[in-house]
Amino acid sequence: MALPAPNLDDRRFQQLVDEAKRYVQQRAPEWTDHNVSDPGVTLIETFAYMVDQLLYRLNRVPEKNYAAFLDLLGIRLFPPAAARAEVDFWLSAPQPETVLLRAGTEVATPRGDTEEEVVFATTEDLPIVPSALRRLVTVPVSGEPSDRTPELAAGGDVPCFQAPPRAGDAMLFGLPAAVPRCIVAVRLDSRVEGVGVDPRQPPLVWEAWDGARWLGCERGADTTGGLNRPGEVMVHVPAGHTASVVAGVRAGWLRCRVTAPEPGQPFYSESPTVREAEVFTVGGTVTAEHAETVLDVPLGTSEGVAGQRFVLPRPPVLLDGDPPVVEVSAADGWETWTPVEHFGASGPTDRHVVVDATTGEFAFPPAVREADGTLRTFGAVPAKGARIRVPRYRTGGGAAGNVARGAVSVLRSSVPYVARVQNREAARGGVDGESVANAKVRAPNVLRLQERAVTADDYELIARQAAPSVARVRCLPPADGGAGAVRVLVVPDAVADEGDRLRFEQLVPAEQTLAAITARLDERRLVGTRLVVEPPAYQGVTVVARLVAAPGEADRVREDALAALYRHLNPLVGGAAGGGWEFGRPVQYGEVFAVLQRVPGAGLVEEVRLFPADPITGRRGGPVERVAVAPNALVFSYRHQVAVASSGGPS
Repeated sequence: MALPAPNLDDRRFQQLVDEAKRYVQQRAPEWTDHNVSDPGVTLIETFAYMVDQLLYRLNRVPEKNYAAFLDLLGIRLFPPAAARAEVDFWLSAPQPETVLLRAGTEVATPRGDTEEEVVFATTEDLPIVPSALRRLVTVPVSGEPSDRTPELAAGGDVPCFQAPPRAGDAMLFGLPAAVPRCIVAVRLDSRVEGVGVDPRQPPLVWEAWDGARWLGCERGADTTGGLNRPGEVMVHVPAGHTASVVAGVRAGWLRCRVTAPEPGQPFYSESPTVREAEVFTVGGTVTAEHAETVLDVPLGTSEGVAGQRFVLPRPPVLLDGDPPVVEVSAADGWETWTPVEHFGASGPTDRHVVVDATTGEFAFPPAVREADGTLRTFGAVPAKGARIRVPRYRTGGGAAGNVARGAVSVLRSSVPYVARVQNREAARGGVDGESVANAKVRAPNVLRLQERAVTADDYELIARQAAPSVARVRCLPPADGGAGAVRVLVVPDAVADEGDRLRFEQLVPAEQTLAAITARLDERRLVGTRLVVEPPAYQGVTVVARLVAAPGEADRVREDALAALYRHLNPLVGGAAGGGWEFGRPVQYGEVFAVLQRVPGAGLVEEVRLFPADPITGRRGGPVERVAVAPNALVFSYRHQVAVASSGGPS
């Protein structure tokens, strides 16, 4: 058990008043009126109140000492982290010249009556490059490319794929230049020939060539119904798009490729045709973060002594990107001083500085007197009179930046030709700065770890410290007793679009997060330990149920039943305890039955069926009584179906 903290003085206000009155009776027995109306009693109560406040402060001394001990041990509060989101900038109309959005362009959420706006700033320049169609090439899966540009220019009907279409057939669009991170509209005038497909789910993917391979593109709005009618397809081109030679022509290439049909997915019986085709750029996508970049901040003037400290006027300092540097003026310009974690490995000539990100304090190297009287310096000391500045740092961050999908819709900076902005996915990664109470809880674990990852708990704790924004971390030791790799499974935090209904792509951690965890663990793992940091596997589960409810309650019961299923079978907030579904825990028929039975108004649960599903491909297996979940997997709710009949008839 923890050592009990002493209560240095446990007297309270009334006890102090009573003791003072007893002392008055002993020293001044002639004073007999001890009622609250007596002026002397008023003075006693006044001084008792002041002494009570002093005792309160006195009893806080152990807490202050504890905080001082943590500071001596090197325990520092974690700074906040900034949320990031991919933001689409839509042009008012296609432009003939490149529209350049500078880094630092500000966007925000709408300001409400009770809510302040949340401001984001772009992290890099975004050139929105104009595009057009220069070449149209068709490539059958087992044939040679065919340039259909002359045929298209003559007004003929160009078949998109071979007859009949096969998986792997493709139609390539050659653009004058690469359009990385741009939103491209492909406008097609198609004649209805590609019969057989479901217009809502055509077996097509859009891809962009990066010089070595085809990268998948996210497809936005598609009004062509799978190339079966005139319309437009919005294609979000990835950052790796580059101009290259394909089919003997150098261009920025996009392609529409036929994929193998999923079980139950209709396929083309005939090839669709294209009579007219047009390509133009309608916008671009760039990363924005909930942070502000501050430039050229003066810290002060050096006094030429060791151990100097300077504080930024606007803390905290965000460290989830490039760390800030300090510049010191010299005769030939500005010298750069590099931030380090501590001065233990610094030599007398090293230009090092330690940054306290929470308070915004920059500490220069100290000098320590040795036993023989000499001074040992742990780094260089800025010359007396030298000016000190921070050329660039980022401030802001916090959990307030984790806004939902579509919440960023206000353009705060004036940008010509940009009509609107929107984030397609929820912003994530924002974490508030650490509290002192949490640092007290964390300190014993830090002392136990000693910066070494040995046990599974060590790996999980260090991973959380490396990426505080993740929702869950699970370490799986080698299954064969040490010959395999230690696997660290990372579940990112996600903001559901509706209730607890998560989309699968929201559960994929960012590459930056995985890289940060890998780097931290790689420094602290035992020699010879193999390390794999990855997201967990997800076992999709589809529940098909039939319930009976009272007349007039069918719609409400259906919605409540679906909400209960999505909440219970949830990797972040599901499970019996509500802290997220347990790794490797199977889904039982009886448990799901009980969840539905507890829905208010569900008078009878007539039928429950469980289906294992693949959340990536959408394939669904047969009904089972128990859905097994692998030790490295979590459940994922995939398209539950609930039918509710009223007691007076079907609904």
